Amino acid sequence: MSRRAFNIPNMLTYARILAVPLVVLCFFLEGRLQSSDPARWAAVTIFVIASLTDFLDGYLARIWKQTSNIGKMLDPIADKLLVSSVLLLMAADGTIAGWTLWAAIIILCREILVSGLREYLAALKVSVPVTQLAKWKTTIQLVSIGFLLAGPAGDKILPYTTEIGITLLWISAIVTLYTGYDYFRAGLKHIIDE
Repeated sequence: MSRRAFNIPNMLTYARILAVPLVVLCFFLEGRLQSSDPARWAAVTIFVIASLTDFLDGYLARIWKQTSNIGKMLDPIADKLLVSSVLLLMAADGTIAGWTLWAAIIILCREILVSGLREYLAALKVSVPVTQLAKWKTTIQLVSIGFLLAGPAGDKILPYTTEIGITLLWISAIVTLYTGYDYFRAGLKHIIDE
């Protein structure tokens, strides 16, 4: 394998992917889905560190001129794996329930649709750049998920932690709808009917 595949920015991306099963494992320490306070704080800690690597890997790759094809490919995959798995975990745990499930569904559907659009456009040699609003969307998602992971354990320290997470999740879902539409509109002019 190329040395570029093992540069520090890519290692941070790999670490973010490895964080996914670790966060999930925190909720299954006793062999069943359990959201004890220590498990939630462990999951929050891992998630926050993983989220920071999302900002750090791209930044370091640019300033150190260590961008690579594998990094460009894995970075968005790592983001989607982290967000999707934790949203599903929070739904299974009951932290996200009722109407709030719709916010999670909107986020998951947008991620799948944009990934499919990007894959199709890549075959046409068309790239759709990430917008600044999409970066803010990711930030809001990660912050909301951090609050949701803390959930009831966080409520004991900061009242309304769960409610803050749910509110931010809805804000993220609304921004997600807009950025998804924005990507689709940008990609639509390149879609060719055969």
